[in-house]
Amino acid sequence: MKAIISCAVTGSIHTPSMSPALPVTPDEIAQQSIDAHRAGAAILHLHARDPRTGRPSGDPALFGEFLPKITAETDAVVNITTGGSTDMPIEDRLAAARAHAPELASLNMGSMNFVFDGAADRVTSWRHDWEEPYVRGSRDRIFANTFAQIERTVRELGDGLGVRFEFECYDVGHLYTLAHFADRGLVRPPLLVQAIFGVLGGIGADLDNFRHMATIADRLFGADHQLSCFAAGRHQMRFAIAAAIAGAHVRVGLEDSLYLERGRLATSNAEQVEKVVRILREVGREIATPAEVRAMLHLRGHREETE
Repeated sequence: MKAIISCAVTGSIHTPSMSPALPVTPDEIAQQSIDAHRAGAAILHLHARDPRTGRPSGDPALFGEFLPKITAETDAVVNITTGGSTDMPIEDRLAAARAHAPELASLNMGSMNFVFDGAADRVTSWRHDWEEPYVRGSRDRIFANTFAQIERTVRELGDGLGVRFEFECYDVGHLYTLAHFADRGLVRPPLLVQAIFGVLGGIGADLDNFRHMATIADRLFGADHQLSCFAAGRHQMRFAIAAAIAGAHVRVGLEDSLYLERGRLATSNAEQVEKVVRILREVGREIATPAEVRAMLHLRGHREETE
């Protein structure tokens, strides 16, 4: 099976003080997305940020400043977050996907502790006042993804706008939650299951956990799913190798790790994509094009709202 490469371009965990490569402005997000696609990423997982401060934002207008550039210059699958950030209310988290109706959106499959305060210890100087309290404050926040919120997202975006989902599963229980919604007929195959490792509060970055998640996903969904995975921080490329060998799909990007290798910051999202393309090809995997991804996941293609 050809490998789908997703690139998570900026996210909401890392802050501008942590890396000069992290894209913040609409122009930066657009250009890094375009470059990542040209390097081999078929899916672009997108968040927005306040261009003045770099703080994560759910403002649909900010998405509207970079989405047209991306869709004009690439045929990549646009995947808009509904996770937003861990301190963002659900209305703000849904706003961009509701306004722009992408063919794909992320959907987190459970409430959890989502702790990344350790990243603050590696920063010696903060560029913006919001950054340190935001990062350290993750110790005292619950990332809410209740069953009611999940069902609302599926009904509003899926049933209402024809959006399909990247189901983000941070633990084994999230797979069973997804199975619950599939059994009720609220989500329909083929399912893009994104198994996520190494976030404090979720399942750990142990390769035995990857094998277990893959086994349970196969037991629950069989031929009705496509399994992708990524691991946070220093575990990123090790899990990309494991996914490549196992026949799964992979995700990289500066949302998930700021580094290319131990002690070396990535200079761009495209640099990470180029590395994972080499890994995949070394183990004999071909890279899926956006058209092939659309066929695999039954996506509808670009719509006018994102252009």
